[in-house]
Amino acid sequence: MTLPSSGQITLNQVNVELGLSGTAQISMGSSAVRTLFGVASGQISMSNGYGKANAQYVAASGGTVTTSGDYKYHTFSSSSTLTVSDAGNSAGSNTIEYIVIAGGGAGGYDAGGGGGAGGTIFTSFNPSATSYTITIGGGGSAYGGNGGTSSAFGTSCTGGGGGGAKQSTGQSGGSGGGGGHLWAGRGYGISGQGNDGDNATSTAGGGGGGKGGAASSVYGNGGSSYTWLDGVARSGGGGGGNHAGTPGVGGGGGAGDGGWQWSGGTGAANTGSGGGGSGNLGQGGAAAGNGGSGVVVLRYRFQ
Repeated sequence: MTLPSSGQITLNQVNVELGLSGTAQISMGSSAVRTLFGVASGQISMSNGYGKANAQYVAASGGTVTTSGDYKYHTFSSSSTLTVSDAGNSAGSNTIEYIVIAGGGAGGYDAGGGGGAGGTIFTSFNPSATSYTITIGGGGSAYGGNGGTSSAFGTSCTGGGGGGAKQSTGQSGGSGGGGGHLWAGRGYGISGQGNDGDNATSTAGGGGGGKGGAASSVYGNGGSSYTWLDGVARSGGGGGGNHAGTPGVGGGGGAGDGGWQWSGGTGAANTGSGGGGSGNLGQGGAAAGNGGSGVVVLRYRFQ
């Protein structure tokens, strides 16, 4: 609610704008009224309140802070704490939007499947003036390891499933890992967090992308990534390796490509993207790609 821009302003309206009972006793010289009316000292006229609103905005510290327009963004690349010093109000801002991404799964070995993206959830909440613990999951380690859990503000996401080794099924997780070379089965994603990996053919299956992305539409390729409100693509599925032909490619967002007689690509740090499956381990000892570590990003209006 904003005070009238013309005509009469009542004490009842002033109380309500300040978040008080409409019938509460009020002193026009109080700091709250002076702040609302924009009069630091001296006599206050009711006309000084025309069009004024008791707007308060969320204020917080923690992580890496950037500003874009009326929004502040906090990015957490490692486990830490967000401290909210002002919860704001509805006249200004009192909502934090955020995305939580778990660690991506690693690729499998010997023409292995691509790792699945870390579980991904984006939502919002109304904060209190307190401290909140942020936990960032690590990427899955070669070969075929699942990613670690990330959590914040009561939201927890499961790490991506690792890709299956040759003739081995991909691991299930936030998003599922791809099956290993020679028709191995996929790993499955968690509903609301990610997508399934791919079954393998002669090319190992790609890992599933996180929520907002997709499962692969081309055998061997990783599922597509998701671009959040900050404009950064993350949580793509890793590409599947191949035994003797063209490997799959990662699904974007820093996901690793699959290998053929060479190592699979590593998922980029703090993207939650999957690692690529290795090429033929028998020719040069090709390594699978690790999964990318997770991340938490949030934003709120600060003015």
